[in-house]
Amino acid sequence: MSHQVISTILRHDGKQTSYKIALLRALNDVVLAYPDVTGEDGDVAVPLRMLAEAWVAYYWPFVAPEAPVMQGVRSLLGYKQRQDVGFRANLAGLRLEWEAIYGPSGSAGGWHLTEHLRVARKREGYPQALLKRYQDTLTRVGTALRQPIRYAGPGEWSVFEPPRPLRTLSGVAALPGARPSDTCLVVRGALWQAFRDVSLWVEALCIHEWSQFTERVSDGTTRGVAYALLTERPDNRLPLDWERNQVDLLMLEGARFECPWTGGPLARGAYDLDHIVPLSVYPFHEVWNLVPSNAAFNRNTKRARLPADGTMVDATPRLVQTYTTYASSSAMAEALRDDVAVRFSRPDPTPALVAESVRSLVESIGTARNVARF
Repeated sequence: MSHQVISTILRHDGKQTSYKIALLRALNDVVLAYPDVTGEDGDVAVPLRMLAEAWVAYYWPFVAPEAPVMQGVRSLLGYKQRQDVGFRANLAGLRLEWEAIYGPSGSAGGWHLTEHLRVARKREGYPQALLKRYQDTLTRVGTALRQPIRYAGPGEWSVFEPPRPLRTLSGVAALPGARPSDTCLVVRGALWQAFRDVSLWVEALCIHEWSQFTERVSDGTTRGVAYALLTERPDNRLPLDWERNQVDLLMLEGARFECPWTGGPLARGAYDLDHIVPLSVYPFHEVWNLVPSNAAFNRNTKRARLPADGTMVDATPRLVQTYTTYASSSAMAEALRDDVAVRFSRPDPTPALVAESVRSLVESIGTARNVARF
């Protein structure tokens, strides 16, 4: 039944904007990104700010200053034409400020921004004015989110209940990193499980319906162009100076690292810092997703591929050793602890539990997304 709810909203609900499609896509991505939360034990509380972060990434290419793409019907208010989406001015201003500092961001720039600013140590390096604009944008997007939450389905509040602060909710599973003050959308356990079961289909249908909607409401944007904008993912161009410096320091102090994929030893200055889950699949910039690896293997074999289940089983003991070595450094131990806390729900995880959580996440993504594996 929950599968039918998703399909009906995407295919048959009335839509003046792309909000309903964006809401379901964001929920689908959130379900994928938090594999420890299954929905089997009841309903799940999702902070609106997490959904708003996803919307910043989704709508980023549609506010390009040189080629804005409309995302809704522009009705008249008196003699003035409304904006297509209520947060366009906020998001466009954020993109302009980001690009004025860091240069052109491309269609995938929103993914880099949101994932970087979710990590406390990375957020500290950004100008306060940019952080404020980002927070203001999230607030405005969060307001817009309430509309599809309210009107999804055959009537008002027929699929979702009004969002409420987490501290007022009982009997729900909170996502890792959720704060008591967060205003949360409660997703019924059965609906959460439906997203887990048919995530690949939901992603494909969201992109298909969104591309068609964009072609209908925009001026000259084809569904093919819309598809390309909606599916572009980040590359590896952002620096990992802090993480690499920490690994180099550990090597100088005598720590030994082995490539998780080949098992071979690694030397300082002769390794790549590899994303276990490639950025092009999901932009996790967290320390658990960054491991030293054989440079030649990473560039020629792994590339943007996701490890296969068997590869992860073989690599798990070496990942345990890598995380154990990280934990021997006070700076890396703190970063690993913080990054694990916002992604996985296991309390006070050991390196072995972190490796097991990462293996489970990779398996979930491999099942839920049509990606190349090695």
